[in-house]
Amino acid sequence: MAALKMVGGASAVALLTVGGALLQNSLYTVEGGHRSILFSRMGGLQEKVYKEGLNFKVPWLHKPIVFDIRATPRRITSPTGSKDLQTVHISLRVLSRPDPIKLTTITRRLGLDFNDRVLPSIVNEILKSVVAQFNASQLITQRQMVSNMVREQLVERARDFDIILEDVAITDLSFSPQYTAAIESKQIAQQEAQRAAILVERAVQERQQKIVQAEGETRAAFMLGEAIEGNPGFLKLRRITAAKHIAATMSKSQNKVYLSSDSLFLNIRDTERDEHLYSFGAVPEVGPIVTAAAPIVAAAPVAASAPVLPPVPEFADIPEITVVPEAPAAVPEAAAVPEEVSA
Repeated sequence: MAALKMVGGASAVALLTVGGALLQNSLYTVEGGHRSILFSRMGGLQEKVYKEGLNFKVPWLHKPIVFDIRATPRRITSPTGSKDLQTVHISLRVLSRPDPIKLTTITRRLGLDFNDRVLPSIVNEILKSVVAQFNASQLITQRQMVSNMVREQLVERARDFDIILEDVAITDLSFSPQYTAAIESKQIAQQEAQRAAILVERAVQERQQKIVQAEGETRAAFMLGEAIEGNPGFLKLRRITAAKHIAATMSKSQNKVYLSSDSLFLNIRDTERDEHLYSFGAVPEVGPIVTAAAPIVAAAPVAASAPVLPPVPEFADIPEITVVPEAPAAVPEAAAVPEEVSA
């Protein structure tokens, strides 16, 4: 009895072990963002698609095939030709994923490496057909339009293979070195032309400014002449203003300065200049004043009845004086000595 109990216990343990192994092999887990289908040794691929979580299979008979249905990025570079026969290198980034409902069809037609089999070929095909409709310059200026056309045609083309394209974007667009150098030269020439136009416009503006400035100076000189002609005391006022500025500047100096009052407009009561103004008949006559050598000379005016000094005559009015040298005085001859009378 004891032997039978031991055999029965061992058999139960063996059955539990085998049952646990069978149960473990009959279950599998599908991770998030994945789907699975079963391959049966009896009937081939099953049409049913298993979702995320714990799923059942028959050991040895069924083999699960798991697919990643998340969008996978892929970058494809294709050299193409533009409408003006320029070589263009375009890099395209594609986000693709398989259609979860058509996993069995994708496996039958394309296999597990469907991305490598389909995407490079259709991307090159669409890129060449779209880029050939634009010039090289239009590919740069109308890049968004080119990207939209490539995306629409790629999405439609990928649906034929049960592949969903989430996004298509042009990440790089480059030309041949020769064309790039030609574009750079063209841009430099355009910038130089614009710079030359700006210089010409600035020269015209400077010319107009000089004309306006000259007209203003002419008008100012004309008005100054009218002011002097109508009021000769205007020059006197200008002399006084200049003398005030000169005196203010000299007063700020730490050194002692001695200047002639006849220079730098310091002698604001210069008689000779006043007499020149009096010739216009607009300023009353003032008697002579006494001046001295000082920064600013202040002198009391002389009575109005004092005589006015006559103006200094011009050199042309002075008569020419001829100096005749005097003849040397004659030396008297010595008196004749009488000859001695001989005895």
